[in-house]
Formats: sequence, structure tokens, C-alpha cells
Amino acid sequence: MATLDLPLSDEQRVLLESVQRFLADHAQPGWRALSDALGLAGLAVPEAAGGFGGGAIDIALVIAELGPALAGADWLSHVAATMILGAVAPTHRALPGLATGDRRIATICAASAASMPVCDAGAVRGGAALVAGAAKADWLLLADPDALMLIAADHDKVEQRHRIMHDGSVTADLSVALKSNDAERLASGDAAVCAADLATDLILAARCAEAVGLMQRMIADSIDYMSQRRQFGAPIGHFQALRHRAADMQLAMMKAAALTEQAILAVDRAHADRAAAVSAACIEVADAVRVVGESAVQIHGAMGLTEELRLGGHFKRALAIVAAFGARAGHLARSAAA
Repeated sequence: MATLDLPLSDEQRVLLESVQRFLADHAQPGWRALSDALGLAGLAVPEAAGGFGGGAIDIALVIAELGPALAGADWLSHVAATMILGAVAPTHRALPGLATGDRRIATICAASAASMPVCDAGAVRGGAALVAGAAKADWLLLADPDALMLIAADHDKVEQRHRIMHDGSVTADLSVALKSNDAERLASGDAAVCAADLATDLILAARCAEAVGLMQRMIADSIDYMSQRRQFGAPIGHFQALRHRAADMQLAMMKAAALTEQAILAVDRAHADRAAAVSAACIEVADAVRVVGESAVQIHGAMGLTEELRLGGHFKRALAIVAAFGARAGHLARSAAA
């Protein structure tokens, strides 16, 4: 069953089924497995450059499946960057290597970094904190409203400090001091603003999809546990209080999934209300993650957050996604402004 209820082409159904079959045999695949076995590194790269030419719906389908496998954090940063790069420079020399996964790229934008460097007359200086996917990237795509820049992740020019996050993913704090000829300017003016907004909305909507996949898995694991765990001579799933709790979890997830689907379609089809749809999804997903995750942990009892149980890893990743959304007030203001 598909994680998200989206209008799919035959090719997208095949993609979804392929990812699901692969993950059934590979619990937590690495980068090479995703690239070599499934070709996911090139999902959003234009077909002329060796990729599949996928869009926001394709990305959302895959990330919702990769989420429970805890394999989507670096991949999302890479695929978002390739989609933006392919849109502004479809014949760029870097795209073939990015399509095969031999080279990796990370997105630096308002949704993928806790802080942004400053672009000024072609120069880039300052720091970018907690950049997803940057720890192993060969290229960095800076999607700033002032300029869209492609930067080689050269350790002589880009200082990195890697951080292992609470959910096990690895981010990088970057410090850059680049002159105008140290980075390739891909767009400026209105084109740069559009690229930066698209990168932000794409990553936020995809993270919502990842969180929905995680919540569905947490609910399924909780219901399965309720059918196995016995107390007072009966499965705890027979107790009305826990049945009501499971229903609340399902309702919260379904509301979040519905708004996530609207956000993904808004990004894919460039709707005028894209910003409002994406921010609304972020708000609803953040609320649902708390309801589903905390309830799942309570149903499992003291072992709910142990390393041995996959529920703990799923809840930590979902909380990391919510933290990466940014301030709730910002999304409320963004939605109101839209």
C-alpha cells in the first residue's frame, strides 16, 4: 500500500513498488545501495544528463519509504540539489556524475541549514550550520535569494565540522570565505529567488512525507505489539483505552498525510498557494508527530525508546524532522502572508 495517496503515473507506481521490494530485503541501505541498485541518486536529474527526470511527487514517494529505513536524510539533500541544478542548468557538467551517485551534492537553503552564509557581489562568506548531507558531499548548492551558487566542497576553501545528530544522521557546520571566482553563479535576481523558494518548499514538503512514513510505521508497530503483549490474561489490544489511543494516533496521522499530499502537489504543480500549503503541512505534521510518537512509546512501555527497538529510532528521526521545520511562528506567519 502506498504511504501517500497521490495521483501516480504507471512509471511512478513501478518506482514505488521497486523501492518497497528493495527495502523489504535491505533494512537500512547505504548510499551505494540506493544508487547502484535503484538509481535513486539520479531520480531528479534530467533524462538528457542520465537521470530519470523525476519531480516532487517522485521524491515524496521515495522519501516516505526511506524514512522508516532511516536512509533518507542525505539522499533528500542530494536529490533536491540535483532537481534545482537540472532546472537552471540542464546540461551542466556535474549532472552525469551526480546521476550515478559517484559524486554527491548537498543543498544549502533555509530549510536544510540552521543558518545561512552571506552572498555579496559573487563572494560568499560566513557559516552554514547543521547542513544535511554536506558531510560527504563533493558539491554544495547554495540556494540563496541573492544568488544560486555551485560550490566545490574543497576542504581548502570550505571548512567543515561534522556533527552526529540525536537521530543518528550526520550534518556539517560549514565555514566559507569564497571570492567571486571560487564559486559558480548559476542564477541571480528573480531567478535566484524562485530557485531558493523552490528548494525550501521542496525540502519541507518532502520532510513532511518522510514524517508521514515514519508515523505509519510507528502506528503499525504499536498495533502489532498490542496484539502480542498480554496482560490480565488478554492482549492489551482488547483494552478500550488503548484502542482509543490507537484511533487518535491514526486520526492525527491521516490529517497530517492529507495536508502533506496537498503540499506535495502544490510544489509539483507550482500552485500560487504553495507557500501556504507547505507551511500548513509542517504545522500539522509537527502536531501529529507528538501525538503518534509519544503514544507509541507509551504503548510499548519502558522499552519504547531503547536502541534495540526500531520505534526509538523512528521517533527520534521524526522529532529531528520537526525540529528542522523551524519555528512554528514562522510557518504561521508565512501561511498568513501567503
